[in-house]
Amino acid sequence: MLRISLQTMLRAALMAGGLGIFLAAALPLQAAAQDQMPMRIAVEGAFPPFNYLDANNKLQGFDIDIANALCEVGKFECQFIIEKWDDIIPNLVADKYDAIISSMSMSLERRQKVAFTEKYYNSPSVFIARKDSPISDVSPAALSGKILGVTSSTAQESYANHLYPEMKKKVFRSSPELYKGLSDGSVDIILEDKLAIYDWIANTKAGTCCEFKGPDLVDVTYFGEGAGIALRLDDKERLTRLNEALKTIKADGTYDMINAKYFPFSIE
Repeated sequence: MLRISLQTMLRAALMAGGLGIFLAAALPLQAAAQDQMPMRIAVEGAFPPFNYLDANNKLQGFDIDIANALCEVGKFECQFIIEKWDDIIPNLVADKYDAIISSMSMSLERRQKVAFTEKYYNSPSVFIARKDSPISDVSPAALSGKILGVTSSTAQESYANHLYPEMKKKVFRSSPELYKGLSDGSVDIILEDKLAIYDWIANTKAGTCCEFKGPDLVDVTYFGEGAGIALRLDDKERLTRLNEALKTIKADGTYDMINAKYFPFSIE
């Protein structure tokens, strides 16, 4: 139908001697179509409230809402791909998708492998234990003999391995499994992103068992300077467009509306 329509318009333009006018009108439409950039977005889908699958097996969460806003403003044609966290960077580098929008902290180690946009939110890490636990001091010496839970291939796991090398550790595949391990006593204490576990502690029955222990941890070496969108190192055009889109949604109030949907305080 489109081909017939264009042919008809071209014939009419030729008969009217207005070919130049027709081409001038058609070129902006062609340029607009070319302006759309495809972007395959990887998310873990197991890190509520940032990204998770709802009862209908549909992706939800802060990361998903931010990604959709960026796709609209940045003129991206987006497709979401659920990926295991352990494989998420290797498969980005292997060109199986174009971006990771999945609460990835911008650590120095990760910056050797991927490029990052400007941060789109910031969150410290923190230790969490059960309320009936005698743990109050979270120094390596005080936690000697305790079992620490962490999620596989995370900044928290790297931090624990380097700063708590003598401590026994249990590594979980996902954050929900980590939280369950803490509530059922499989571990004595866990280390997790504070915003990620906030909803579990504040808004779930299971989370009432537990509380934060010790100070917020903001070590740039391990936790980076916030969460950013990861791209391949040579993907300069997409990096520029995403950074511009981030500026736009922060300036026009879109970011604040998404923030308020999930948290009663700013996480920017």
